[in-house]
Amino acid sequence: MRRFFRRASTGESSLIKNRQDFWSGAMFIALGGGFAVQATQYSMGSAARMGPGYFPFWLGIVLALMGATVLMSALSKRAQTTTVSRYDFRILFLVVGSVMLYGLTLRYLGLYLSVFLLVLISSFASHEFNWKVAIANGLFLVAFSYVAFIRGLGLIFPLWPSVLSN
Repeated sequence: MRRFFRRASTGESSLIKNRQDFWSGAMFIALGGGFAVQATQYSMGSAARMGPGYFPFWLGIVLALMGATVLMSALSKRAQTTTVSRYDFRILFLVVGSVMLYGLTLRYLGLYLSVFLLVLISSFASHEFNWKVAIANGLFLVAFSYVAFIRGLGLIFPLWPSVLSN
């Protein structure tokens, strides 16, 4: 089994045609399975009276099934042949770092600036980064966040920096 996975990652195996889809499918299966297993720690309830574990359980199952579909398509003879290139950890750092920064700054900078910073910083992860597109996306997501979470769901978040609201 170890030999199979080593061959799958290096491109030696002829069984796996599309390595990107293979590893994406494997990741979805692992995440979906993990969420489904973790959701069993909560009360499931029924379809009519859902408990807190019902939706995450079925969401995990659906994610795992979608992952299995993607993984199986990577093994098809008709799959496009691809390889997995070296991973760029800069992209991971920018995306995960921007989400962490959002969580740390929401209380102090407010929803508007925190969401805008999240989008702007994570946009640097794109190989086709464009200032105009990043700013437009940031403004759109600020407006969407306000409409969806403040107006739509009635959540209470600070909108502006705490120094301006006192």
